[in-house]
Amino acid sequence: MVLPTVQRDVTVQRRRKGRSMGREVAGAPERRRWASWAALVTRVEIGLAAAALVLIFVLVLVQAAQRYLPVTGWAWTGELARFCLVWLTVAVAGVLVTTDSHITLQLVDGLENPIVLRVVRVFAALTVAAVGAGFAVEAWDLMVSQGRLKSPSLRLPLSWLYLFPFLGFLSTAIRGVVAAIGFARSAGPPAAQHGEVRG
Repeated sequence: MVLPTVQRDVTVQRRRKGRSMGREVAGAPERRRWASWAALVTRVEIGLAAAALVLIFVLVLVQAAQRYLPVTGWAWTGELARFCLVWLTVAVAGVLVTTDSHITLQLVDGLENPIVLRVVRVFAALTVAAVGAGFAVEAWDLMVSQGRLKSPSLRLPLSWLYLFPFLGFLSTAIRGVVAAIGFARSAGPPAAQHGEVRG
């Protein structure tokens, strides 16, 4: 079978790149596997956050409508909206670490010395990972210890309330460690395109 010229040229370039960078090509399947898992987890986290945002919007509209209708109000709508705000906040924390979209002080990015820049970025990623791990441990403790308690209006077990923060902070910790490894290996700061996940 004869390949079209463009596809043949791309194939030749890939082969040349593979010969010149043998070590990186050997680790490519693992990186692609990590990137596909990270993309899947990112989609799930963004989907949960979007669902929480839509639910907050609908519940606030229901609360506003209850004020003008001659019906008794549902107290659980406000409670669930507050829970969704917590879930929305922590569900995307790991995504922000992976896409390098979290709030940062970019004072260090202007440094000329790439080694200092790399050390600072690794330290920052490890700090984010440590904080995420600490919060994940505390969320797990709250899940285990608060299982018998229920929310006042919705009667939702509080262990369910702390499930999403636990998963979000666990994701933040894992992604922080992976980001630190990526910063340590790369010569410069990685540049992700908008909406892309670095692997």
